[in-house]
Amino acid sequence: MMREMIRSAVRTLVPLSLLVAAIVILFGPQTGAQSYASGQQVWTAYEGWEHAADGGFDFLFGYMNDNWEEELDVPIGPENNLQPGGPDLGQPTHFLPRRNRFIFRVHVGKDFGDKEMVWTLTTKGKTSKAYATLRTDSLIENIDIMSETGALGPGVSNPELRADKAPVIKIEGEKTRRAKVGEPLSLVALVSDDNIPRSRSNQSPSGVPARGAAPAPGAAPAPARPPVFIPPSRITVGKTMGLHVAWFVYRGAGKVTFEPQQVKVWEDTRAGTNSPWAPLWTPPQLPPDGRWTAQVTFDSPGTYVLRARADDGALTDDDQLMVSVTR
Repeated sequence: MMREMIRSAVRTLVPLSLLVAAIVILFGPQTGAQSYASGQQVWTAYEGWEHAADGGFDFLFGYMNDNWEEELDVPIGPENNLQPGGPDLGQPTHFLPRRNRFIFRVHVGKDFGDKEMVWTLTTKGKTSKAYATLRTDSLIENIDIMSETGALGPGVSNPELRADKAPVIKIEGEKTRRAKVGEPLSLVALVSDDNIPRSRSNQSPSGVPARGAAPAPGAAPAPARPPVFIPPSRITVGKTMGLHVAWFVYRGAGKVTFEPQQVKVWEDTRAGTNSPWAPLWTPPQLPPDGRWTAQVTFDSPGTYVLRARADDGALTDDDQLMVSVTR
């Protein structure tokens, strides 16, 4: 009798144990992919090459900062250099969080041939190298940039976006300026655009409703859920369409504050952040005269390079100025 009771208990417990194990696997802590606020390195990235108007070529580079908050600074030199022709070929020395694509171009002549250009960057004691070549499969066009940055989904094409031309931005005033620590400096950028793509705040270019979008007419309303818990509707980053301008630090190690707060130029996908990659983000109102104004304040002396970026959601254009800051 006792043996039968034990056998019955074992037959009951074995499936129960398997069920518990399955629950742990499905819903337990995931250790395969981790994210960090700070303490991690920056990885260089070769994005591809473009044909240049003079018959030469432009190499495009970006980077991935593994941190969600920490911004790193690496001056030009052995730990941040491009070769051949470097070490300084216009690369950043201030690295914003997370993925930053198509950040700078390096022009080479039409006789570059099968040589290789290497960007070497050392952060947190670890070295990353990006190798740029003119391999045919590395050629990129505007449609590739749109897809990579989230304007188009994977394998998706859009006639409106194919006709898009990048906005044009020009900083008003001198490109070399002086400022004092703690004293605001006024910034003005003039922007023109072809009004393509049209602003979309809750519809992705592929026609898939974005996270947090209202249901289609006649569709049953979805249960109310906080945006942060709504799963993405696509497997790649998605980006809200709409022209906007953002200032950011390209070189310089001190704390820099912009007023008003600037739209993020890096892929911050967290809900509630001021980022075109974030759910529910909407583009700002366009100034009627095309003049985007801001102020910047520095808390430390030094030499800074500030960039202004015009972004229509699909393509971008940058301009920059240098500021010498003293006490």
